[in-house]
This record gives sequence, C-alpha cells and structure tokens, in this order.
Amino acid sequence: MMKEKENVFETRLEACQDEMRWLFMELYDDGHAYDYFVRMLQKQYEKRNDDLRKWDEMKCRDASWYKSNRLVGMMLYVDLFAGDLPGVMEHLDYLKECGVNYLHIMPILKSPEGKNDGGYAVADFTQVDPKFGTMEDLAALAKACHEVGIVVCLDFVMNHTSDQHPWAVEARKGNREYQDRYFFYDNWDIPWEFDRTVPQVFPTTAPGNFSWCEEAGKVVMTSFYPYQWDLNYANPTVFNDMTENLLNLCNQGMDVIRLDAVPYIWKQLGTNCRNLPQVHTLVRLMRLATEVVCPGTLLLGEVVMEPDKVVPYFGSVEKPECHMLYNVTTMATTWHTVATRDVRLMEHQLGTVFALPHQFTFLNYLRCHDDIGWGLDYDYLGQFGISQVPHKKYLNDYLTGQGWESASRGELYNNDPLLGDARLCGTTASLCGIEAAEYEGDQSKLEWAIRRDIMLHAFLLTQSGIPVLYSGDEIGQKNDYSYHDDPLKADDSRYIHRGAFPWDEAALRSDPLSRQGRIFQTIRRLLNLRAEHHVFDFDADTWVVDTGNDNVLGIGRYYRGEKLIALFNFGDAHAAAWLEEPYTDLLTGEEVQGTAWLESAGFRWLLHKYEE
Repeated sequence: MMKEKENVFETRLEACQDEMRWLFMELYDDGHAYDYFVRMLQKQYEKRNDDLRKWDEMKCRDASWYKSNRLVGMMLYVDLFAGDLPGVMEHLDYLKECGVNYLHIMPILKSPEGKNDGGYAVADFTQVDPKFGTMEDLAALAKACHEVGIVVCLDFVMNHTSDQHPWAVEARKGNREYQDRYFFYDNWDIPWEFDRTVPQVFPTTAPGNFSWCEEAGKVVMTSFYPYQWDLNYANPTVFNDMTENLLNLCNQGMDVIRLDAVPYIWKQLGTNCRNLPQVHTLVRLMRLATEVVCPGTLLLGEVVMEPDKVVPYFGSVEKPECHMLYNVTTMATTWHTVATRDVRLMEHQLGTVFALPHQFTFLNYLRCHDDIGWGLDYDYLGQFGISQVPHKKYLNDYLTGQGWESASRGELYNNDPLLGDARLCGTTASLCGIEAAEYEGDQSKLEWAIRRDIMLHAFLLTQSGIPVLYSGDEIGQKNDYSYHDDPLKADDSRYIHRGAFPWDEAALRSDPLSRQGRIFQTIRRLLNLRAEHHVFDFDADTWVVDTGNDNVLGIGRYYRGEKLIALFNFGDAHAAAWLEEPYTDLLTGEEVQGTAWLESAGFRWLLHKYEE
C-alpha cells in the first residue's frame, strides 16, 4: 500500500514538475526553497487519509461535478447558525431540507478576542478557534457532510495574519527572520512612497496602508486593519508555509478553499499592489500543489474587482488557476436594478458574462457576509448622463429608505463624505422592503416585498453557475440592529446582516401563510425545477432577451431541446412581454403565447420544448 501511494504521488508530481519548478524559480530563484516545497507536498500527501483519497478519485472521475445544476450553496457563520461545529452537524438535516449540498463555512480558525474582522485576522492557521470546536470537529463535520452528499468550503485568509500570530509575536520582539515575513521599515520613507500609488481599502474605518509597531519601533504594512499584518510573498518561506497551511485544511476534508483577498498578495513599490502578474504565478502554483496532494479540492477566488480584472483569475485552458470565481459585478448590478428599476445596465452586464466560455464557473449570490460595493460600469452609464458620485448617493439613499418611494432598509458602510462614496449593508429581506412592511403592518406592502424577494432569488437561479444563499435568506431573515449596542461591532455596519439565525422563525417554514413559509417553500420549489430541467445546465446557451421595456429583464436559455424565457419585472407597475412561440409557465402550468403578463416585482419561468 505504501509503495502504491508513493507511485501515485510521483506520477502526479511528474505531470507538473517542469512547470512547477520553472514558476517557483522564476519568483524565488532558490533551489533549496523549492526542494523544501516538494518535500512539504509529499508530507501533506502522505497525511491525507484513505477516505479523502477515495473522495478525490470519485470527484476526479467527474471533473465537472461542481458545474451541476443540482448544486446549491449556502454560506453561514458557525456561531450564528448553531453555536459550534458539532451544532452545525446536528442541523445537516435542515441544510438538506433547504436543498443545500454546498456548505460554505465562514472563518473559524483561531483569532484574537475582540476586534478580529469577523475571523479574518488569523492567529493560528492550524487550529480552530476553541469557541467553535477543534480541528477534529471540523474533520468530523466534513466527513458527516460527505456522507449526506454535501461538499464543504472554508476561507483561507492568505494576504495577512493577525498581529497575534506567532510570526508577528516574534517580529515584534525584533527577530529579523520573522520581520522579513511581513513588510517592516525603519522609518516612513518607503511607506510614503507606497502610499503614492496604493489605494486605501478602508479609508474611513482603517485609513492608510501602514501602522506603527511600537514594540519593534518600526512601520509595518497593514492594508486592511492595523491588527492584520500583510504577508511578504516575495519571501519563499511565506509561500511554502502558507501553502502548507492551505493543504492542511484540505486534509481536514475541505472540498473548496476560498482564497480571500487574492488580488492583494503581491506588493511592489510604484504599483497599486493589485492584480500584479506575480499573483497569478502564486495562484497557479497553489493550483498545481492541490492537483498533486488533493486533486478533488477546488480553489475559489475572491476577486472583488471590475470584470476585466476578475476573468484572468480563471487562468487559461492549458494553465488554469481558480476553478471558480464570485460573480461580484452581477450582484452589485442586481441591487442597482432594484433601486433604479431600470434593467439596461443589467442587460449590458449579463451580455458580458454570457459571452464568456462555458468552462468559466461563477458563484452567484444576492447577499453575503460583506457589504455591497458600487463597482459598476460607469462608462456605460455615462451615455445616459449618469455620473458616479451622485449616482452612488441615489443608490444608497434608495436602499437605506431615504424618501417616500423606498421601503428598503439598509445602512451605509465606510461612508466617506469627502469622496462622496459609501457602500451598503443589509439583508435581502430588509433591502426588499419586508422589514418596513411588517413594522408598518401593511399587508399589501408585505405582499409586494415578498414577491420582490422571491423574484430576486428566481433571477439568481436563472444564471449559470452555482447559486449560493446567505443563511437566513431562505426564510426572509431581517436586519439585526443589536450590533449598535456592542462596542466591538458598533463601528462596522456589516454586522447588521450578521444576526443570529432565528430558529423560531425557521420553525414557520412549513406554514404557507407565513412570510417564512412562503419564501422557503417557493425557493425550494424553484430549486427542484432547476434540478429537473436540462435547460439550467451549465452548458446551456444563454442570451439577453429584448423585452422592449426598460423595467423588464429577459433571459433566454437553451439546451437539449428545452428553451427557457425568464422574465423579471423590476418596475413598479404591471408589465408585459411578447412571445412568438407557445410556452408553459413552470410554476403555474399555464400555457402562454403572445402576451405574457407580469405583476410589479413579479417573474415568470416560461418553457418551450422542441421535438427531438
């Protein structure tokens, strides 16, 4: 058996050895570091247990398993959802009832108490934070998920560590070897040179890109928050050890590794330190490392950038990088369309996405743990006389409920009055108007808000790729304002949509008269329809349908004799679209030809089958 394992490792290594060595030496020109890298890969391969090796084999036999129209994701915080990892295991039946078979666990690795950016300031990559459980609990959860057909995704925070990480502790003591794993400078001269070209990530809540380290008497790079120290990937020790941390997580049973803030990981003076060529070299090396050690594991890139910066992270057919990327721009454009009721920017955005090769797989979502940033195509909007600063203000005013015409209830994040810039926070339900309608006791307003919430989920499920629900959205969970009373959270409005999961409300999911039941049952039905019909397959042809109405979005899909026309009315009034062929409404069974009517905030999935 040992000889067989060695042969498998050698075969996999041989398949990519030339490229791997060339890329590594191009970055580091350090043969000793490369030899260490290869030995580390073998060590991690040998640690992979037999169950995970079989899991790899099964997934490798169907390399496109993650592109199935039956795959449905949910992202959740362990403590908010179930207290700890064993608690999540106890609720796998609920996830299955939701139709979920892709579980994204938000950060759970050991982090300092207090301010830790929601777990993104990691103090130890080899330990689960005790409040969530242990690494053994994580492996047990992954095993239990695999037994019921659920794959597991976990964040890997690769740009920085906590200032409490052992490396940072040694660096503060003046240990030069560990200071070289970060960016330490004796004075502010070089940091000021960086600041000439490097944008600030959080200009209001964490201004600047550097912080003074009193203990070391030096300046350290902190692009995100002062307690998150940027790692120096120009140091091969950093790359080797961080890759080992990644592979160790894979060996706990993680099927998908989310590479957090990946565009930022290479720093170079005189640049904006974003999306530099070396970043792609590092991601490609990590992809090769997983193909040697754990080929069933996928890499998911978090690239919150404009589309022309996002797509390169897929790599090429010959030299792929990330398996999947977030469809960030479509998410932001969705909420733009909600606020403006005008679908033209969305049509433009979807046209760009639909033109991409089918092998590119996106994760689609309405909401996530983070804010909504208005990274829209302002060059396109400019032809309508729209300029960036006042338009962002309009979007934020509408979605925070400023004005009689809006029932949305969001809050601003990182508001910068000087630049006229701010991002937005809030749950899907509250942004759709459910919170306001229930507070006012207005039943007609609530009907409309629930309809809009469901329409947005139908739009999410119409797109090609993996739909990912944010935990609580399946029952219409509303904003949680209690964070205002917590001094550790009060200055971060993202906590408004990070409330504890309301299990008392989830108990109403079977009640068709409740808000929770209506949303839950309808989403579940949509998921079933999506899984049943070939037309939702990732290989389907997709296009934008011209509805002749700037309030109505039309999407066409065709695959294996099935043609779907999906219509979404973002407007405030009833609308209609014209259909040449006869269609069947997938939800009502109604036969439709000619005029297809839509309620305000309504949608229709219309299917036509061709004779084969």
